[in-house]
Amino acid sequence: MTTKRFPYSAFLRGPSEVLPTLDSADVILERRDDENLILMRAERFEAGTASLRIAARALAIVARRNAGLAEEVLAEELPWLTWLPDAERHECVRELLAHLMAGADTGELLPFARALTSWRSTAVIWSDPQLAHDLHGPFPGDGPDVPRPLDKP
Repeated sequence: MTTKRFPYSAFLRGPSEVLPTLDSADVILERRDDENLILMRAERFEAGTASLRIAARALAIVARRNAGLAEEVLAEELPWLTWLPDAERHECVRELLAHLMAGADTGELLPFARALTSWRSTAVIWSDPQLAHDLHGPFPGDGPDVPRPLDKP
């Protein structure tokens, strides 16, 4: 499916200019001061959600029956998984699959997206041996004393 972009102001001025586009494409309304909005037909949204639910459950079944295969499939799609140590790679796969299944079931995919971003950042840290060593600890002391801020009248 294609997407077409319109300024949010064009939609506010005349929805009839934007809405016919939904017959052949999803619409991204671009806003300057906030996140963009997406308009799509309910049928396309429901088809995407149902497809995601089936794919997530199928992948979860594969993971339960053959964890190595599920990890291999995810590693092909997410090559940065190779930077994670084995124990963390397994934890990452389990966590991402759990968030994906929950998101597919509820339609709430932000926790999955946040977990994906978090794990990718963790993998990037592990890719730099010195940074991984420095962040692994132990950390000496509690750090320097910081003076208490003055109360403003």
